[in-house]
Amino acid sequence: MTYRIDCVQYANWSEKIFRQMREGGVDAVNATICYHENFRETVQNMAQWNRWFETYPDLIFKGRWASDVKLARDTGRTAIFLSFQNASPIEDDIGLVEILHELGGRFMQLSYNNQSLLATGCYEAEDPGLTRMGKQVIREMNRVGLVVDMSHSADRSTIEAADHSERPITITHANLHSWQPALRNKRDDVVRAVTQNGGMMGFSMYPHHLKGKTDCTLEEFCAMIATAADRFGVEHFGIGSDLCQDHPDSVVEWMRVGRWSKEIDYGEGSAAAPGFPDQPHWFRDNRDFGKIEDGLRQIGFAPDEVAGLMGGNWYRFFDTNFTPAKAA
Repeated sequence: MTYRIDCVQYANWSEKIFRQMREGGVDAVNATICYHENFRETVQNMAQWNRWFETYPDLIFKGRWASDVKLARDTGRTAIFLSFQNASPIEDDIGLVEILHELGGRFMQLSYNNQSLLATGCYEAEDPGLTRMGKQVIREMNRVGLVVDMSHSADRSTIEAADHSERPITITHANLHSWQPALRNKRDDVVRAVTQNGGMMGFSMYPHHLKGKTDCTLEEFCAMIATAADRFGVEHFGIGSDLCQDHPDSVVEWMRVGRWSKEIDYGEGSAAAPGFPDQPHWFRDNRDFGKIEDGLRQIGFAPDEVAGLMGGNWYRFFDTNFTPAKAA
């Protein structure tokens, strides 16, 4: 059985988007529910998701385990897995790692662009690597089954996390730095550290991560995926679109600024275009996943490789990493 899994989205969620997921045959979506929120605010976001699950049970349900992806496929729905793009929901309390996993959290970034209590973000000038707390939090995440995500983290911190973690880690949404040298894209030594330890990376369709940004072609995007597969092994990759659909521009300002600054930080954008960039024409929303699949075939991937990239690789990763570690 083949699956379509997107390992990160942050949309202005609505019935329209949930129906588009179904039109696009998307079996599972990893939904961001935290950028700068503390523990209580993150739990409030979970409560909102519970209301959506109750309101649209024919379209979506809360995903906890890999088997829920199959259930979604079998019942014509989309499994929603919850994730955090920052370590802010654990505040300074390592005990909240297990609580968040029990509540349904499945991925947590150790930092979001800035230095955190755990690791360095990719916008900092210096990267001293994992902190003492960061190493202990990784151990606790490994124990309970909360996956380490280093998408917005700096290079040394990411490499150290891959080496320190006893379970594979992820970069859920980024592209190759050699293809598009954005701060958020990953250099080969970083991708190698993650993949050689069994980890996964999801390719992003967020325009600032793309060569040519909004004007990037589907062929160029799929050629980049082919390059990554040749260098590091196709089994380590999937899709993490970073789709931020239907949000007002004020939301991207919240993502970049949060509570830490009084200044507008345009991040990878520019002062001339501070809001959300336009998506490339071949990926506007969830209904376009079939175009990605077609593009991968046309660039030369075999059918089983296409199936892996579109969701099979993520499914395998979910199956071995969402559950608590087995006792020695």
